[in-house]
Formats: sequence, structure tokens, C-alpha cells
Amino acid sequence: MNGGGQPASKQSMRRHNLALVLRQVAAGQSASRATVAARVGLTKATVSSLVEELRLAGLVIEHVPENQGRVGRPGGALALNPQGAAGVGVEVNVDYTAVCVADLTGAPRVRLTERADNRGRDAEETLYTAGRLAARACAAARRAGLTPVQVTLGVPGLVHDDKVLHAPNLDWRHVPAAELLVRGLGRQRLAVSVDNEANLAAIGEFQARPAGAGASFLYVSGEIGIGAGLMVDGTLFRGGGFAGEIGHVTVLPDGPECGCGARGCLERYAGQDALLEAAALDTVSATRLGSAPAAAATATRTVGGSGRPALQDPPTEANAPVERLAALAAEGDEAAVRALAVAGRALGVALSGAVNLLDPPEVVIGGIYARLAPWLIPGLQVQLHERVTSGRWRSDRLQVSGLGTEAAVRGAAGAGVQEILRDPSAYIDLTSPVL
Repeated sequence: MNGGGQPASKQSMRRHNLALVLRQVAAGQSASRATVAARVGLTKATVSSLVEELRLAGLVIEHVPENQGRVGRPGGALALNPQGAAGVGVEVNVDYTAVCVADLTGAPRVRLTERADNRGRDAEETLYTAGRLAARACAAARRAGLTPVQVTLGVPGLVHDDKVLHAPNLDWRHVPAAELLVRGLGRQRLAVSVDNEANLAAIGEFQARPAGAGASFLYVSGEIGIGAGLMVDGTLFRGGGFAGEIGHVTVLPDGPECGCGARGCLERYAGQDALLEAAALDTVSATRLGSAPAAAATATRTVGGSGRPALQDPPTEANAPVERLAALAAEGDEAAVRALAVAGRALGVALSGAVNLLDPPEVVIGGIYARLAPWLIPGLQVQLHERVTSGRWRSDRLQVSGLGTEAAVRGAAGAGVQEILRDPSAYIDLTSPVL
């Protein structure tokens, strides 16, 4: 953009400096305008002008203390505005669609989940429906005082340039996902990007970590498919663009055929469908789920102010089969326990290769694996101890995510927030009145 006809160099300088100042505010520590100026190496007058632009755009707030008899204007503490811009995460998975809206501090404020059988469903219809669900979430966010501006879509497949090249479990190929989602969003001024859901789950896990926690880890997302994301010093490692497809690592060359066309993939032993099939649970019919809790098709949570909703998943029907599997395993059901033991061993075989190759300080299991961890971990740990070289594996290197199946949609919303922080001028220009 070249709003107002400013020279490109001046526009670039403004963009750079706005981002520089906003990142300092996002870093916390209750910095004043003068403190920010000292940290970024700009004059106080320049920083004051930039802060004012960010404040008027609703990106920052300034807590100005009372002037208790001192001369001059007291220095106010700058902070991100939890009632301003917001990132929107949308996750389209095989058996559900989820939306999360996070404010500029990263706090989730609206959460919508809808059960949907998306396997083999027309991509255009699926993404239009997801866009309508996101539009509902955006409307709820606006009622809570937020301004949704950046949407990130997560899908279980290979993504390049906001297009889904191949998503085997959805049976999608060469789908212009961003373009189709926009149709469902309607006439809203929202920027849209697309990423792999396991990558976004790794980002979500990183963003939810407490201060001082490690910034390098391998995250493994268990759903109907299995994906992984590698965080290195707080940055997602993307390789050539398609890193993390651990679900299609071979654990048994002559094993059953996978949807990707290969044989013996990890997904055929430890994916959700494989687990339920091995435990003799029907993946579709609710009448065979026994005591699984009844649930509404859609669950919505909205949190006012900067409050945070609980991290557990909304009680949607999409999780009922996994809950039933966990309940059966807890009761000692032979088929359920055996299915989880086989899955744990298969995970251990695949992850030991990843650990030998990458040596991540931690391995974090999430998605449905967080719920099933008590029965997966024993076999998983045995394989890691036996197969990781030099006896370097320690049991405490394996961690369980606290986000469960929310990690990807939380990471997608967080990715939208990070994009706003990376380039606030684009947000300001996007939300400025059209002349």
C-alpha cells in the first residue's frame, strides 16, 4: 500500500518503526514512551508520534499515573490493547471445524466448535461453511469490543501459497483455500492466510508455554491424521515447506495401505480412525458409543474483558469417540488397552527416528494424544529408551500438551496476532476509512 501518496522510503520507514515500537510494547515490562525510545534508538519525539498513532488505532493503551505534585507529564506505562485488534484462527479438520478469536495479548476470547464430517466433502462447500462459522465468531468478538482483522486457516495437509496442495484425509487436491474461505466470511475487511494444522498446533503450544519454558521442541499432533511441528528457539522450522508429515513415516514396510498410497504409515496404527477400529469402536454411529456424553453440535464460549476461558475442549460430539476409548481403557477393556499399546509402540518407533535425527530437547504430544497419554506413554517410552542412540533419552523429555485438541486453532489465532504485531501499519491501513 502507499496510502496518502507518501514516498516509498518514508512509508517503509514508518512501517518499520511502528513495528519496532509495538514489539517493544508487546515485550511487556510496563515500558514508558521514554523507555521505548531508549531501547529502540529513536528520538522521544518520534516514538511519541508513533505511540500516538498506535494508540489512536486501538493497538496500545497507556496507563498514565496521577501527577503527584511533580513537574511535567508523568510517564505512562504502555501495554497492548486487549479491546482492539484480534486474530482469528479457523481449523478445518476431518471430523470438526473450530474457530478461535484471540485479542492482541494472545488471550482467547471467542471459541466455536462444530461437528462436521468433512471427509470427502466438497472443498468449496466445506470452506464456505467454515467461513460462515468464522463470521459468527467475528460477530461475537465485535460485540465484546474487538476488531477481528487477520484470519489464519489451518488444514491437515500440504499447504503452499495459501493453497492446499494435498490433504489425503479430506481428499483435497489443489484447493484455493484462502479464496474459498473468504466467500464464507462475507464482506469483511479481513486478511486471510493458510497453514498446516500441525505447524499451527506447535505455534499454539509455544505461545501457551510459561515464561522460562524451553523454546525448542518437537510437537506431535494426534487427530485422524498425525502431524508434527519443530520449534527451534521459538521459530517454526519449515524445511523446504512441507516438514512435519510424521504420520506418513513408515513403521512397518509391509503394513496396511494408507490413504496417501504408501504402506505401513504411522497413521495406520496411531491415527484416531486406526485406534477406534482396533478398539472395535464405530467411528460414525453414536449408538455404539455407550456411555459417551450427549452434546450439542455446536459449542460457543465468549469471554469478556481480557479473561481467559478454560483450556479443555468444549464438550462437542466430535470428541465423544475418543472419550469413550479413554473410558474403556480406564475400565481395563482388553481391546481398548491393546489398541493404545500398539499405537504407543508405533509412535515410539517413529519418534525415535525423529529424535535420533533432530535431537530436540523435548517431545510434546498433543491433540487426542493428550487425552490418551496414560495408555500411550508406557509403550512410547519403551521404544524411545531402546531406540534413541547413546542412551541419551530421559523420560522427562516427553511432555503432554495442556491444550489438547485446541492447540491448532489457538495457534492459528495466535499466528494472526503475531502478523498484526509484525506489521501494524498494514492493520492500520486496512481498518482506515476507505475514501
